[in-house]
Amino acid sequence: MNSPRRFGVSLGLANLILVGCGLFVLAGSDPAKPADKKEAVTGEVASADGVTIRYEVHGAGEPALVFIHGWCCDRTFWQPQLDHFAKSRRVVAIDLGGHGKSGLGRKNWTMAAFGKDVAAVVEKLQLKSVVLVGHSMGGPVMLEAAPLLKERLVGLVGVDTLTDPEEKYSAEQMAEYRKPFEKDFAAGMREALRHEHDFFTAKTNPVLIEKIVTKMSSAPGDVGVSAFQAMLDFANEFERPRMKEVKVPLVCINAVRDPKKVEAGKKYAPQFEVLTLPDAGHFLMMEYPDAFNALLEKTLVGMTTPATKPK
Repeated sequence: MNSPRRFGVSLGLANLILVGCGLFVLAGSDPAKPADKKEAVTGEVASADGVTIRYEVHGAGEPALVFIHGWCCDRTFWQPQLDHFAKSRRVVAIDLGGHGKSGLGRKNWTMAAFGKDVAAVVEKLQLKSVVLVGHSMGGPVMLEAAPLLKERLVGLVGVDTLTDPEEKYSAEQMAEYRKPFEKDFAAGMREALRHEHDFFTAKTNPVLIEKIVTKMSSAPGDVGVSAFQAMLDFANEFERPRMKEVKVPLVCINAVRDPKKVEAGKKYAPQFEVLTLPDAGHFLMMEYPDAFNALLEKTLVGMTTPATKPK
């Protein structure tokens, strides 16, 4: 089997791993620019199953951008985007259940449960119009959250995710992929991140790599394994039906654009499109934040508030 980039999936000889985010800005930023950073407003809300979900809010203006991190990461990994977009609109970053400062106690860490985490925050903040931005595992999470937001949703932006909408996994493949994480989650994570080639390029700063490896390998193993399996289940059963339900713009900003796979995605969501950030690895919004932010700005042009949507 080749090495797909689904939800940040890198499929090597024995390992498959789904990755959600990076930690801070390195290449692509201008160190001469002072950060226009304001203190975040933080809060919490109970998700549908009672798990406490932490979030932070910056800025004002609509539509609001709601940033969804990926597997074994947390809301702080979107900091370059929060700093940039808070100057012109409201931005919200969420710790999904079992991640960051959000609560534990959930039996099954599914994409549907994570989608309800997102919906709970949107409801708590009474956001009138929303664009969901999901990196890696955040792609399937935003698809699960989308129908829950109803008329509030005006757009979906995936980040290095939904790269092969028709890919599926056999039971044997899934069992093999889980093995290193079930045996020793931290060691399996470190091994996969350091040896798979899809996550980083030759230009990726080694300090950034080490930060990502350290953070992701310290995630709760039970949450990681459960969510890992749930991502594979989503690919097999739910991705295509959820894409069919989407009526708002659906755009991904990915490191690679495969025209055949984009056309495959259009069978389920005709409006599906992919933009690329060449030479980037899986953590493209951290490696090249300025270039990524510019692409996201371009993507948002067609995503308007409900009141201004064409009738």
